[in-house]
Amino acid sequence: MAVLPIVITGNPVLHTPAKPVERFDDELRRLVDDMFETMDEAPGVGLAAPQVGVGLRVFVYGWEDEDGYLWRGVAINPELWQSPLDLGPADEDEESEGCLSIPGERFPLRRAERVILRAVDLDQEPFEIVAEGWLARIFQHEYDHLDGVLYADRLGHVYAKAIQKAIKKSGWGKPGDSWMPGVDHLEGEHPARG
Repeated sequence: MAVLPIVITGNPVLHTPAKPVERFDDELRRLVDDMFETMDEAPGVGLAAPQVGVGLRVFVYGWEDEDGYLWRGVAINPELWQSPLDLGPADEDEESEGCLSIPGERFPLRRAERVILRAVDLDQEPFEIVAEGWLARIFQHEYDHLDGVLYADRLGHVYAKAIQKAIKKSGWGKPGDSWMPGVDHLEGEHPARG
């Protein structure tokens, strides 16, 4: 296993829909192992293949809920259904999220409270998870990456303006930018990223 560099916003792979996985081979297993290693080192709670420069419909997740249950797995060629969004502004304390591809930034974003994730694992075995709360948020965030959407693309006007300013100030937004978990410490006090 190896820690992979995480690409930063502006890289075309992050802004392009990923392709379905067709080959379930040792190369895919190695990619998934490396993605888990990278996510853990970052640290994050999810990581999509486009975030490590691979345009495939794969994401990994690892999050411990309030009951101490560890939700950890891989979703390959996922489908996601979500409940309707509640109306109103996002709560800055309860609904803020960040992204390993926009390191160091957090903004509130309204997400669906409940989702159904259907995907296959590395053995091509189908599974389904009904998720609520933070796990539902993780699945939505990572699924968006597979469609070439970053959470910054979904922010309301005020926050969208603020994150664009932060991206510009950091000199990001162009191809070729990345950071290495365990070497570059861009996450600061915000470990819950994906």
